[in-house]
Amino acid sequence: MNVLQYLAMLLQTGLGSLAAYLAAHVLLCLLPAFFIAGALAALMPKEAITKYLGRNTPKWISYPASALGGFVLAVCSCTIMPLFASIYKKGAGLGPAITFLFVGPAVNILAISLTGVAIGMDIALARIVLSITFGIGIGLLMAWLFRKDDADHDTATNNGAFGAEATVPAHVWVFFALLLGTLIAGTLQVGLLTNSYATFTVGQAWAPGFQGWLDSVVPPNPALGIEGVSVHGVLLIGLLALIGVTAWKGLNTVDEGYNRWTFIALGLVTLTIVVASFKVTAVATGLTIGVTGKLLAEIALLAAVWWMAAQKFEAYEIQEWLWEMWRFVKQIIPLLLVGVFIAGMARAIIPASWITTLAGQNTVWANLAGVFFGVFMYFPTLVEVPIAQTFLSLGMQRGPLLAYLLADPELSLQSILITQSVIGKKKTWVYVTLVAVFSTLAGLMFGWVVG
Repeated sequence: MNVLQYLAMLLQTGLGSLAAYLAAHVLLCLLPAFFIAGALAALMPKEAITKYLGRNTPKWISYPASALGGFVLAVCSCTIMPLFASIYKKGAGLGPAITFLFVGPAVNILAISLTGVAIGMDIALARIVLSITFGIGIGLLMAWLFRKDDADHDTATNNGAFGAEATVPAHVWVFFALLLGTLIAGTLQVGLLTNSYATFTVGQAWAPGFQGWLDSVVPPNPALGIEGVSVHGVLLIGLLALIGVTAWKGLNTVDEGYNRWTFIALGLVTLTIVVASFKVTAVATGLTIGVTGKLLAEIALLAAVWWMAAQKFEAYEIQEWLWEMWRFVKQIIPLLLVGVFIAGMARAIIPASWITTLAGQNTVWANLAGVFFGVFMYFPTLVEVPIAQTFLSLGMQRGPLLAYLLADPELSLQSILITQSVIGKKKTWVYVTLVAVFSTLAGLMFGWVVG
């Protein structure tokens, strides 16, 4: 194989991985998750969470609240750092602030959703449970180890910002529940949702031929984690492209007001989620289309979401929600696409023997290797998921994989430097050590359970 052929192979592998990823994971997972993230940022008063993080607040309140705050207020590691700096400088206790810092990037709604769909719900649930448990443990240890400094910090800041009152209206909680329902209905693999309750066939005999051509262009390769692209997937990728064009025209300035492109973009998002909920298979006579429980659930939930948006919120609240959602899309999606493309090529480049040698067993050293991957191979939020999927396909055990996912947003070099600027060098390196130890322990425990 000459250089040009090798480059063409890498390009095909990268583009194939990207196409398969878009068709398989973005629609029923990330579209609802972006809307949830936007709603969390726009509709949840920050004071409703931060008022519980003071040093003198009872621990049984402050530490669960800080873990919940990380889930509610953070979307990625780049977002958590300024929020962490802000709440600490305004008077949060060191322990609750550290818990907030650790838990936020690990359990944000986008990363957990994609982890569950792309890698497995076992990793997603372990990521939630262990990051919250160990995040609280690390926070308690930091507060105890630096109790004198924490008391001085509390005196200096006087906890003024943490007496603010804020409540979350009932209709906001209902709206969150409906948005979360669209995510769960689209991704939960249970018979009630995945079964087809009616089936019909459309099209002609072109469908199996087209599917065969797609399989030749994007060959499915389970060993490398490449799922291939279906006829259904091509339609969905086309709809995604239309959403991108119309959203750019309709959501870039939605904070200033709606235009016709806003409604076209939202209509296309709704249509795309509905179309993705059908079960479509290429057969000899055309395309069989199954009406699934997922489809019925999504139609009902989406109708309720848009009805509530129109009837229960002020126009400026919905504008802020859509603007925050679009901000996250612009921030994350370009990095995600590049990351998936690179991860696809990495599958063809990295010898599986390297990964199996370093992290192919659930040992202390293998889990430490996963932690060090997180330090030196940092990727933005969501990009770490396809990277982790690549590691898994190349032979990494699920224990070290979890250690990597926990450490990646916490121990990147830029995160360490920013944390050091907020709480000082000594506290930062104790925090780094604790994160490395706890992430390694989390990987070992998880590896023993699933092994």
